[in-house]
Amino acid sequence: MRTPLEKNIDSPLSSITVLDLEEPHFDPNWHFHPHYQLFIVLEGEGTRLIGDSIQHFKKGDTVLLGPDLPHLWRNDKSYFEPNSELSTRGIVVYFTQEFLDNTLSNLPESIKLNKLLNDSYRGVEFTGKSKISVKEELLRLAKSDGYDAILTLLSLLNVLSKSTDTAFIASLGYTNTHKKSETERMHNVYEYAMKHFKESIKLEDVANLANMTIPAFCRYFKKRSNKTFSDFISEIRIGHACKMLEDEKYSVAEVCYESGFNTLSNFNKKFKEVTDKTPSQFKKELVGK
Repeated sequence: MRTPLEKNIDSPLSSITVLDLEEPHFDPNWHFHPHYQLFIVLEGEGTRLIGDSIQHFKKGDTVLLGPDLPHLWRNDKSYFEPNSELSTRGIVVYFTQEFLDNTLSNLPESIKLNKLLNDSYRGVEFTGKSKISVKEELLRLAKSDGYDAILTLLSLLNVLSKSTDTAFIASLGYTNTHKKSETERMHNVYEYAMKHFKESIKLEDVANLANMTIPAFCRYFKKRSNKTFSDFISEIRIGHACKMLEDEKYSVAEVCYESGFNTLSNFNKKFKEVTDKTPSQFKKELVGK
């Protein structure tokens, strides 16, 4: 049985770990770890799951995640096709609370940084000008080592702690109730949902995948994901719909059925519940930009 949570992050020769990832697709395994993680997507798009948040991601997606916050950047299906020429690239930095304690988190000058780190337990997304600073510094960090890497990271964290171009990712009060022993089960459920969200998904099939009865699975999923499985599938579909609406060649009706909804009325209702806008309003705003 796979153990998708295990990641070889720590290095005995460095206080931080910086990886410049260039792969056909990002790691498709849902996981969490005891490190802070700063990550930027340089190439690639798909669906991002962080805590109880489900959103479409694309080039420029930039986040800081706190320790043990579950996450997954799942590329679109086209990235997994046998003859796909698509590829992804991202830069990720891992660092620990111990590293921060040994450097600056206890200094009086670190008040803003400590707030940012506390906020990261819900996940923090950086937007606007902040993304430009992160990209430039992470590209430099990926080529640094030793004290140069540490100084670059501390400088970057200082800049981010002062940024106002931020948004929380997971909902207020979200906590990770997953156990590492359960991750294979949740990974299989998420994997199945990502592959079949355009189809009619039966609860019985998903419950069987998790080796549970339907009532037990529904309680289990709601407790750990802070939402019903039905809402989870709807949010995946809406994320896919948002991506399609960015392309002018698709009508709202085409997007509706290509995203797994059976009726326009249900699509409009669910879309507004998730985005506070109708699909037509969302598409019109994109055209106006």
